[in-house]
Amino acid sequence: MKKLLNVYQSANSIDVALLITRVGVAALMLVHGWPKLEMLFSDGPVQFPAVLGLSATTSLALAVFSEVLCSLLILVGLGTRLATIPLIVTMVVAVFIFHAADPFAKQELGLLYLMPYTVLLLTGSGRYSLDYLLLQKVFKPTYVRTLSIQ
Repeated sequence: MKKLLNVYQSANSIDVALLITRVGVAALMLVHGWPKLEMLFSDGPVQFPAVLGLSATTSLALAVFSEVLCSLLILVGLGTRLATIPLIVTMVVAVFIFHAADPFAKQELGLLYLMPYTVLLLTGSGRYSLDYLLLQKVFKPTYVRTLSIQ
């Protein structure tokens, strides 16, 4: 019971929570973005709203970029903080521009996606990611700490 009420978390539990968040939100967004990718490469006309003065095809391409490519980057934890920015912009546009006049039930999904993307922007990908592995190789310690007993 004490562990459930403890407000201090170990670094490992935070890294596991970030992994679960990253993989979960990325997988869900990939499922959401895959039909858009198929629509973009289909021969039929693009059935997508033109937003912010962009054409329907350009709006769709930007949505596919964020929802598919950026989700794949988040899934593996590569450039996570950068990859969340297009997704945050996409969710803000979806909620506050495209669904602005709609009831809250239509805005809710975009807001629910917006929260973990904001958390990942602030925290990064955590230890279980390609970002972590690459940073370990780039920023190797230049000295070795030794224990001296005198």
